Amino acid sequence: MAAQESASTTAEYVKSRRSSLISAIFLMATSAIGPGFITQTATFTVTLGAAFAFGILASIVIDFVVQQNIWRVVTLTKMHSSEIANATIPGSGYLLAILVIFGGLIFNIGNIAGAGLGLNALVGLDPKWGGLISALLAIYIFSSRKASTFIDRLIIGLGVVMIGLTLFVAIASNPPVGEALRQSVLPDTVDFAMITTIVGGTVGGYICYAGAHRLLDKGAVGIENINIVSSAATKGILVVGLMRYILFLAILGVVASGVTIDISGHAANPASQAFQAAAGNFGLRIFGLILWAAALTSVIGAAYTSMSFLTAFKSSITERQRNVATILFIAISLIVYLFMGTAPAALLVFAGGFNGLILPIGLTLFVYIGWKRTDLMSGYHYPRWLLWSGVITCALTWYMGVMSVSTIFNYLK
Repeated sequence: MAAQESASTTAEYVKSRRSSLISAIFLMATSAIGPGFITQTATFTVTLGAAFAFGILASIVIDFVVQQNIWRVVTLTKMHSSEIANATIPGSGYLLAILVIFGGLIFNIGNIAGAGLGLNALVGLDPKWGGLISALLAIYIFSSRKASTFIDRLIIGLGVVMIGLTLFVAIASNPPVGEALRQSVLPDTVDFAMITTIVGGTVGGYICYAGAHRLLDKGAVGIENINIVSSAATKGILVVGLMRYILFLAILGVVASGVTIDISGHAANPASQAFQAAAGNFGLRIFGLILWAAALTSVIGAAYTSMSFLTAFKSSITERQRNVATILFIAISLIVYLFMGTAPAALLVFAGGFNGLILPIGLTLFVYIGWKRTDLMSGYHYPRWLLWSGVITCALTWYMGVMSVSTIFNYLK
C-alpha cells in the first residue's frame, strides 16, 4: 500500500513538473512572439527583404545565451531576478525592477493595441473596443481563483494555434526559402538598429524573465532541477525560433512576389497587408486571429512578469496581492491606450526598441553573478562557455542599444 502511494506521489510530481516546464516554455515563447514582433518583422522584412533573415538568426542566438543564463541563475538562487540583483549589488534590484515594470507597461499598452488591431482584422471591430474587450478578458483571468491553471492552459492552446495558422500562410505565400537560408549567414545588408529593435521585442525587457519566474513560482528550482530547466530553456528557444522564421517566411513570400506593402504611415499595418496578399480575405482573418492570440498572451505575460518584480520592494507579497497588482497594471495600460494619440503600429515598434535598451543592463548583472557570486548558487560550478557567451552578448547588446537610440524615437515622430 505504501509503495502504491509512493508511486502515485512520484507520478503526480513528474506530471506537475512536466506541466510547469511546458507552461514556462510557452509563456516565454508567447511573450516573445507578441504583436510587437509581428509588426516589427513585417516592417523590417519589407525594408530589407531576405537579408532580414540574419536579424532573425541573430535574435535566436542572443535569445539562447540570455535565456540560458537567466533561467540557470534564477533556478539555482531560488529568487526572483530583482532579489538576486539586490543580493549581488545593493540597490541594483530596485533599478532593474523599475526599468522592467516601466518597460513592461509600455509593452503592455502596445499589446492591448495589438489585441485591438487583431479583432479589427478578425471581425471588423473598432480597435479601441477590441483593446478594451481583450484587456477586460485578461483582468477576468487574473481575478479567477484558478488563475494559474487557466493561464497555463490558455497560453499553451493559443501558442499552438499561432504556430499552425502562421505555417499555413507561410506555405501559401511560397517564400524563397533557399535565399532566406543563405542570407541568414551571408546577408546582403546588416542593420544593427533593426536587429536591436527585434531583439528588444523578443528578448528584452520583461520577456527574458517570463519563463524563469514562472518556473520559480511553480517550484522547479535548485541544483537538482538545473539540467531539466536548461533543457526546457533550449526547447523554448526552439519553439520561438520556429515561430520567428515561419512568420518571416510568410511575409517574405509576399514581398518577393512583388506585392507593394505600405509601411510609411503611422496607421499602416504591414503584417495584415502581407497576410491578405498571401491568402485573400481569409488570410486577413487568419492574421487577425494570430495577432489577437499573440496580443492576449503577451498582455498576460507582460503583466504577470512585470508584477513578479514587485518582490524587490516587498519580498513577502502573497499570490493574491500580486494578482490584484497585476489587474491594476492591466487596467492602467488599458486606460493609457484608450486616451493616447499614438498609433498602435508605431508604439509596438518603439516598445521593442525601448526594451532592447533594458536587456544589456539585466544581462550584465546576471553574467556578473555567474562569474563572482557562486555563493548565491550553492557553490554550483557555472559553465565557462556560457559565461563567455554571456560576456560577448552583453558587449553586443550594449553596442546595438547605443546605436539604435535615434532610430527608435524616429518611430514616434
